[in-house]
Amino acid sequence: RIKNAKISAIDISVKALEVAKQNAIRNNLDVSFSAVNILRWENFSWNLFDVIVSNPPYVREIEKQKMHANVLNYEPGEALFVSNEKPLIFYERIAEFSLQYLKEGGKLFFEINEYLGNELCNLLDNKGFVRIELRQDINDKNRMVCCEKKH
Repeated sequence: RIKNAKISAIDISVKALEVAKQNAIRNNLDVSFSAVNILRWENFSWNLFDVIVSNPPYVREIEKQKMHANVLNYEPGEALFVSNEKPLIFYERIAEFSLQYLKEGGKLFFEINEYLGNELCNLLDNKGFVRIELRQDINDKNRMVCCEKKH
């Protein structure tokens, strides 16, 4: 609904991108899709962004048994799970990417693991982001973090 917006979507999964492309066509949206491993973002060229929104893998292996079957049966493991030892790996890499390619004052939004909100806020603070907010979902669970790249 934002006129003249240029929207890019990336995912490591070509299959997920195909589904997203079909959704964009159905909704008459102009989106540029790219198959990229965000952990290796330095291998690609990028434009600057005003807003970055990410829902990276964030479920630790130790939390797998708590997952509902409707999620486990339809979502690939690579879209869900991270190691117990480095559960914030995607957030750290996306934050580093954002420091390079998010415009000053640009916003970064993450869907998060409800148990790791404070750790993620600390990580973002240590990287120099400002106006860091931990937000809850309708069930009062920590579910989103937003922040801003310093001017």
